[in-house]
Amino acid sequence: METDLKNHGKTRKKRLVRWLFIDLIVTIVVISLLIYRPGRYKPVDSFSQDYEDGQVSTYLTHQLSPQVYNGTQRGEPFDIIITQEGINDIISHVNWPIQSEGIMLYAPAALFVPGAVVLMGTADVKGVELVVTIELEPKIDEDGLINLHVAKVKVGAVNITPVAKPMAKKMYTERLAASNVDTKALQTKIAASLLNNEAFEPVFTIDGKKVRVESVVVGQRELKARLVPDSARR
Repeated sequence: METDLKNHGKTRKKRLVRWLFIDLIVTIVVISLLIYRPGRYKPVDSFSQDYEDGQVSTYLTHQLSPQVYNGTQRGEPFDIIITQEGINDIISHVNWPIQSEGIMLYAPAALFVPGAVVLMGTADVKGVELVVTIELEPKIDEDGLINLHVAKVKVGAVNITPVAKPMAKKMYTERLAASNVDTKALQTKIAASLLNNEAFEPVFTIDGKKVRVESVVVGQRELKARLVPDSARR
């Protein structure tokens, strides 16, 4: 009887050690997945040129803006192509890092892959650096409304989309309720699309003239958009 009790005790200890070992392995794997650094993540800091604080991207001022302005002035439909290098140059001139609710975000990067825009950055959470990846699939429906559909959200190698989307929607709803937000402003509509999956009219104003984005096609390392001035639609 005493021998049986001893054997039973040894068995329980072995099981406990086994489960502790399994828990340790699982914890290590989860942490490894969370701190995983994707190979395609190349922050703009690694290829952007030095610039002074407040300096605007030359790609934005010398290439993209003139394309849009000149096309609008002609009053006819026109295409613009945004390159991956160009969008990263624009991003690199934002005032980084950005801090929000104890999280510091920095070292951003953007990629254009067929059908999606991939945004990446490093989030510092209490000294732990995590690479966050957001994949957007911009789509324009038959009514001409655009939705910046968030297809996937990842931390390291972990897909957190099912958790991130409800949290984003809750955050958006709370901010609308807590402050006087202009829901007609373009930036608000973009936020609503990203956080709450709401489609909106892709119309903006250039020098007093309205321009509509008629189509968006994301290819390898570039994004092509078809713009139609309001005067060309009449």
